[in-house]
Amino acid sequence: MREIGSHEFALAAGAVPERSHGAEPEFTSHDLLCVLNAADQTANLELTVYHTDRDPVGPYPIRVEARRVRHVRMNDLIEPEAVPLGVPYGCVLRSDVAVVAQMLRQDTRDSGRGAPGITCLPFV
Repeated sequence: MREIGSHEFALAAGAVPERSHGAEPEFTSHDLLCVLNAADQTANLELTVYHTDRDPVGPYPIRVEARRVRHVRMNDLIEPEAVPLGVPYGCVLRSDVAVVAQMLRQDTRDSGRGAPGITCLPFV
């Protein structure tokens, strides 16, 4: 099978919203890392998070089984350190297998919107 995706991605526009409105966990504001592994072998990824005023944090290990998709909330990344809420960040994602990656943001801070705002944050 032909490789689909890439081995390295970068995102400069991360920021997990601090506040949320609505039932948890489905309406908790979050950034969501979405990874598609279309390959025939397991993908072992490392995510490093960069900040404006301190050293990078990571790597956060992420495993995606062969021919599967995995969604990881940035809010759920705890080790080696929790990703701070309401603080801008960037990240670099590296994989030993070619994968497709995308970051989404669910922002439910504004209760007047009705449905939560979903934003696609492109990796390059």
